[in-house]
Amino acid sequence: MSLSDTPAPLDQGAGAQGTTAALAEPTQKVTARWVAGLVLVNVGINAAFFGPLNIFIGQHAIGIDEANKEAILSLVTTCGAAVSLVANPLFGALSDRTVSGFGRRAPWILAGAILGAAALLAMSGATAVAMLVLFWCLVQLGANAAYAAITAAVPDRVPVLQRGGVGGLAALGSTGGILLGAVFGAVVSGNYMVGYALCAAALLFSVLPYLFHRNDPPLPRELRPPFSWGSFLRGFWISPARHPDFAWAWLTRFLVNVCNQMTIVYLLFFLRDVLNHEDPAVGVLTLTGIYAVMVMITAVIAGPWSDRLGRRKPFVIGSSAIIAAAGLTMAFFPVWAGALVGAGILGVGFGTYLAVDFALLTQVLPVAANRGKDMGIINIANSLPQVVAPVLAFLAVTYFGGYLTLFVTAAVIGLLGAVFVVKIKGVR
Repeated sequence: MSLSDTPAPLDQGAGAQGTTAALAEPTQKVTARWVAGLVLVNVGINAAFFGPLNIFIGQHAIGIDEANKEAILSLVTTCGAAVSLVANPLFGALSDRTVSGFGRRAPWILAGAILGAAALLAMSGATAVAMLVLFWCLVQLGANAAYAAITAAVPDRVPVLQRGGVGGLAALGSTGGILLGAVFGAVVSGNYMVGYALCAAALLFSVLPYLFHRNDPPLPRELRPPFSWGSFLRGFWISPARHPDFAWAWLTRFLVNVCNQMTIVYLLFFLRDVLNHEDPAVGVLTLTGIYAVMVMITAVIAGPWSDRLGRRKPFVIGSSAIIAAAGLTMAFFPVWAGALVGAGILGVGFGTYLAVDFALLTQVLPVAANRGKDMGIINIANSLPQVVAPVLAFLAVTYFGGYLTLFVTAAVIGLLGAVFVVKIKGVR
């Protein structure tokens, strides 16, 4: 099968509704092959995101100006996250309107992977902070185009009662990508240029299985609404008054992700400067490995479990509280053993949260025709914390008491996320 404009055969057919399959509410379970492709895309995207975020940009910052490494890391990650704030909902909205025979989502997955991989390769030659910022912003642009599209594919093709399980497997892929980035960091032994190249290869090759076996019905041209800038831009505002469940779900996801990002953003520096770890990159790999194993175990258990029970909120509330507990563990036990325990607790909480909260979010989307755009707006709650968390972390570490303040603040924010889940009324 070639990657042409010819529509791919569907793993679940549209049947007599072929002209409306792109907008129909899915009822048939997706195949294992389709889910495997989805998981691999998540592996590649997260390796491209978190290999640089957790290790390579920090090492690069040390190489450019060790005395100001925290400020450089915060600047680069904040600028990149600012790009993702715009890119994710924008590309989600564009994919909603795409009428290619290749499907609505697949073209953006392919184009995004190519751009992200090229920008990662360019980062290896960055010798100044401005260049590092520019190329990381391009990585975010490309990877977010792919991420917006693959995220929208789930409510497009997966029925509600399968979404917890698929969400758990997607979380497994995301965590596998984070772990793969940490493996790259340990293997290259400080050579961040090789690390960027490995992340680029992971991103590019991970999308191929999904593209060759996609289930992405094309949108008929006559079903695409007329375009106007006014309606296009207004579509990015979803009224909390009209859609309160969507608003509360967005807020809780934002708060929990701020907690998670604050806990991990300075992990390399925490091991290096507070715990005096002899090899911080290997330490990050060890903690990431523990975190990843726990995420994978809990995600694949909690997602299907919530499907069977038909309940999401108890899982989300409990997991948010567990994530907050990880921050408190790091705050009050700033030793290597405390870091190991904290990583395990964070993995238990975040694995459950990733699987079940994703399924919850797909059940509060306002309009089927705007799934890509609406999931892109939800994904702002993933990317905005990458702007907020580094700033809060920098202020906490530099001006307000150091890592104790950082981790306690993260825990309080995570607990607020747990509290606000109860406001969601349309999902049990």
